[in-house]
Amino acid sequence: FSPEAIVFTTGFSELKKINKIRTRGEDSTKETLDMQLATMDNLKRALRKAEDQQINKLGSLLPFLATTGSATPFIGLFGTVWGIMVSFHDIGQRGSASLAVVAPGISEALVATAAGLAAAIPAVIFYNYFSNKLTDVQYNVQSFSSDFLNLVERDLLSRV
Repeated sequence: FSPEAIVFTTGFSELKKINKIRTRGEDSTKETLDMQLATMDNLKRALRKAEDQQINKLGSLLPFLATTGSATPFIGLFGTVWGIMVSFHDIGQRGSASLAVVAPGISEALVATAAGLAAAIPAVIFYNYFSNKLTDVQYNVQSFSSDFLNLVERDLLSRV
């Protein structure tokens, strides 16, 4: 289901409880209306809770993308330093700085750098994309909740 559908279901369920209070009174007295309007706070809290649950659920993987985007360049950097250290070690062991001696360590360094960037760049792109989408969904869900509350309050007030 969409987040809006789940918020609607929650709101509708709470609205049914409000209507039970109305049917118990069997009349449209001011006291019954006041009681129904007072229970609107329950509806507001239920909608807000459902909104928060949906936004938290949708945003639950954003920290993973943020961590991947920020940590993998450092892992790549560590691999780069390690590869360069291997090259220097090999130069010291063989006493020569020929390409055959240096190339394996430099190759390791470049692979580590590329791997770190290959993980970080898409993670940052997807993090930004999903973060913006989550902001849009949050706005839509909050807007839907406000519209739902307005309709319910208008309906209650029209019964006077």
